[in-house]
Amino acid sequence: MGGIRLEKATKIYPNGVTALDAVTLDIRDGEFMVLVGPSGCGKSTLLRMIAGLEEVTEGSIVIGDRDVTRLRPRDRDIAMVFQNYALYPQMTVEDNLGFGLKLRRVPKPERARRVRGVAATLGLETLMERRPGLLSGGQRQRVAMGRAMVREPTAFLMDEPLSNLDAKLRVSMRAELARLHDRLGVTTVYVTHDQVEAMTLGQRVAVLRDGVLQQCDTPQRLFHDPTNLFVAAFIGSPSMNVVEARVSDGRVEFAGFSLPLPAGSPVDDGARDVILGIRPTDLRHAADAPPSEPRISVRPDLVEELGGVTNLLFPIDAPRVQTDATRAAIEAASDDDATLLADDRRARFCASIDGRRRVVPGEELELAVDHRQLHFFDPATGDAISRGSGAGA
Repeated sequence: MGGIRLEKATKIYPNGVTALDAVTLDIRDGEFMVLVGPSGCGKSTLLRMIAGLEEVTEGSIVIGDRDVTRLRPRDRDIAMVFQNYALYPQMTVEDNLGFGLKLRRVPKPERARRVRGVAATLGLETLMERRPGLLSGGQRQRVAMGRAMVREPTAFLMDEPLSNLDAKLRVSMRAELARLHDRLGVTTVYVTHDQVEAMTLGQRVAVLRDGVLQQCDTPQRLFHDPTNLFVAAFIGSPSMNVVEARVSDGRVEFAGFSLPLPAGSPVDDGARDVILGIRPTDLRHAADAPPSEPRISVRPDLVEELGGVTNLLFPIDAPRVQTDATRAAIEAASDDDATLLADDRRARFCASIDGRRRVVPGEELELAVDHRQLHFFDPATGDAISRGSGAGA
């Protein structure tokens, strides 16, 4: 059994800074778990604590059926893949793959068997006599993966292993990693700051902010049922549109617009102020939506034609939502999303519509709103107001 259990795992540095605050997380045997969040959120620290490279201040870590909280890294039966590959430049690919086994005094025939098997799995057979300097970035990454695989560990720990690759190669390597995990079925904990990478790789994704676990769930649940405003704004590209709104008499009003609440809405219980969230994908060209969906008229000032999808950016007559959660999401967003969230004091919305629809910047356009998919958040706490929150670990 190679599951990993963290029970109130806490890391406090000697200067008093709390890097991780009582994180409890169950990583199932054979699961691909991704840790994601802004820079400084504690995700790499958490990975290093699992590996034994950082001491645990409070709490415990169990791998399989063993409490490894105080064990040395070499005694934890894990293998780690780093961002910088850490290959020995003077060694061939074959020697790099087998070096860890040699240090552990694995018999030569067994060592050769494992190295050949991993080389075949990763397509490295024709590269065995080359040195790292003669390999491409993707090939070096596969060698680093292979060096971990020959250990046949209980779990793999990966710290942003694709961040040094170019965008196109990252996409193909993500696919390779997913196929490899399906084949091996080994528990994997993967750290990334890239939420697209997290959503495409993780069977479940744990979102951290300031050392606190915000939500751990499947990518779909994180997208459709975020537990708070930070997760809502952080997950999804383009980011969720958020605006202050007022709910009363079965309608939600914002920026001069008024939308009906669907049956069973979690906020249809009296008048109240809320923060409203609308995913860009829930705003469609009116011609592509059923008549039952309410319409709003907007005037896009920026049209991004991306082929299959066109992103429309337009201002609305409301102030930007400025909370700690949205500011943290802005800091963690891509450049485009940060511009969308923080352009000026007025809120800006994004709609992702069918790319076959031609839209002229500056011209008025009618959009349909899928009001069944509206998100609502408490303005004071940022917590989601929902029928069923997905915050469980």
